[in-house]
Amino acid sequence: MGWVDGPLLGFDTETTGVDVEHDRIVTAALVRRDPSGTRVRTWLLDPGVEIPEGATAVHGISTEHARAHGVVPGPALDEIAALLVEALREGVPVVAYNAGFDLALLDAELRRHRLPTVRDRLAGEARPVVDPLVLDRAEDPFRRGRRTLSDLCGHYTVTEQGDLHSADVDVVATLDVLARIVATYPHLAELEPDALHDYQVMAHEEWAVDFNAWRTRKGLDGPGAQTAWPVREPAGTLW
Repeated sequence: MGWVDGPLLGFDTETTGVDVEHDRIVTAALVRRDPSGTRVRTWLLDPGVEIPEGATAVHGISTEHARAHGVVPGPALDEIAALLVEALREGVPVVAYNAGFDLALLDAELRRHRLPTVRDRLAGEARPVVDPLVLDRAEDPFRRGRRTLSDLCGHYTVTEQGDLHSADVDVVATLDVLARIVATYPHLAELEPDALHDYQVMAHEEWAVDFNAWRTRKGLDGPGAQTAWPVREPAGTLW
């Protein structure tokens, strides 16, 4: 048995948007998988702001629903961070699709509510983290087409157990995709989790540099891809 057999802790959020510094978490899920099975915990938060119609169209949570049924964000965010940190301290890999987004957004939310970030709690970087998106790009860099979670489910023949864009469904699908990636590229299973983390740091930086160079050649505006992975430093104030 290797690290891919567990324990693993999957993490995902659904949000008000894609700005990690200013958007808010609406739902979150932690899914622990080990040889004994899969256990799911979910949270519905009242983000304290209007949920844009575009975001509601993705995850199905309206402002009215979140206000009526969601919990106060602070304690929920604190609990989510504490469970992630507990796993990381035990050496349990945290698995997240596009991990840089979810972990950066969580830390931004924690700072917004004057709570210690994941890095603060660990007194260092969050590791080991495993990101199927980073691994897929690293192992199959020349494959054409999009690489959303749905696309990877199709490519690796993973059947989603429900509608994607529900945080818990996304996490289970992410864990299933990860298992298929490792089966396809077995050298990944031979790496210790810390070594796998470092492999992804280098792989993501290489991809980001190449992607940003392509953007420059195309004359595209905007900041491009962050080279840091999985968590980058905040850009500025959150309130």
